[in-house]
Amino acid sequence: MKKDKKQQINNVIKLSIPAILTQLATIAMQYIDSAMVGRLGENASAAIGLVSTTTWLFSGILSALAVGFSVQIAHYFGAKEYSEGRIVLRHGLIFTSLIALILLIIGCSISYPLPILLRADPSIWNDATLYFLVFTLSLPFMMLNNLCASSLQCSGNMVVPSILNAVMCLLDVIFNIIFIPLYGVLGASIGTALSVVVTSIIMFIISCFIDKKLRITVNDNTKYNKSIINKAIKICIPIALEQVARSGAMIVSTGIIAPLGNTSIAANSFAVTVESICYMPGFGVQSAATTLVGQEMGAGNYKKAKQYGNISIWLGSLIMTVMALLIFLLCPYIFKLLTPVEEVQVLAVTVLRIGCFAEPLYGVSIVSSGALRGAEDTLVPSILNLLSIWVVRITLSIILVVPLGLVGVWIANTVELCVRGILLLIRQVTSKYYFRKEVKIID
Repeated sequence: MKKDKKQQINNVIKLSIPAILTQLATIAMQYIDSAMVGRLGENASAAIGLVSTTTWLFSGILSALAVGFSVQIAHYFGAKEYSEGRIVLRHGLIFTSLIALILLIIGCSISYPLPILLRADPSIWNDATLYFLVFTLSLPFMMLNNLCASSLQCSGNMVVPSILNAVMCLLDVIFNIIFIPLYGVLGASIGTALSVVVTSIIMFIISCFIDKKLRITVNDNTKYNKSIINKAIKICIPIALEQVARSGAMIVSTGIIAPLGNTSIAANSFAVTVESICYMPGFGVQSAATTLVGQEMGAGNYKKAKQYGNISIWLGSLIMTVMALLIFLLCPYIFKLLTPVEEVQVLAVTVLRIGCFAEPLYGVSIVSSGALRGAEDTLVPSILNLLSIWVVRITLSIILVVPLGLVGVWIANTVELCVRGILLLIRQVTSKYYFRKEVKIID
């Protein structure tokens, strides 16, 4: 039993490391973006920070769509039914591309009024609009990258997506060096978009034409299978609604923060960026949890699937706790690298140190969501996320922002993340999905 447990821990670590490195590379890209834009002044940072929550909304929907298909791939590959997994990928490519185009149209249509609706200062309207517009134009490629990367991960290939996402970060730096001096905030958006386009094309070629398990062959069944789409929708809709609710709450929070002025907007943006070094490794462990739980569920090993979920949760929480301690100590020096504005530095340090106290339970919530997705348990976790964010975070933010300003908003965020972690841990322990007698891959 101990030997088996040790092997499970090793498997979680083995799959987590490449995914964590991917997330750290993403963090590096965010830091470099923030530092390069931060040198342009407080208004430039505020313009990007203003629309960042809306970009997270669109990115979250794309991520949810990818999960709807990649979890099915994990189940099929766990059952050694590789041809069926390839059919799922084919359906996913077509379906998600159509959704991404719809989101592109929506994004372009709201890019101009968005800064006005968020009650921002007119001095940053133009930069915020242009930044968001370029972001929306890259959505189809972002969707392609998400689907192919998550499909490779759920097939057990964590290395290739990790390498390519690191390449994407490097390309982002190169493009930023070229375009930011020319176009300022718009140049930062162009650099990020071009890096996504290049990486997504390479990711598509590898997953669909090179990878031995996933590559699409002429022998695969090409007929439309309604049950694949229905199952993907069943899996991804709760996650998508959760992302909409979460990002919607962040947009509301931005609306709460915006009247506090550009200093608060910039400080909040920088604090969120630096905080990511705490929680992004948690998303790396989440990817491993989804893969391992999904494959064991597909193979019918439900008890083992739950064990993998539990191990992943504690590993993710441990890593995020260590990172939070480091960031608590080092954040003043990091903010000096990101912005020359001392007032922004001081406020960002204050609020981020408050947020560090939530990271252990935030890690629990992140990895629990990944484990439960692998088991196809998405509805209840999404409802728990929705209730926690909207009832706890938004209510407390409205109450505390008046007397405490940005500090009050971050206190509300910290309390909510702790509540969310406890709720999702309870769900992981009690979920009925780990006790099914059989898994029907296609209804």
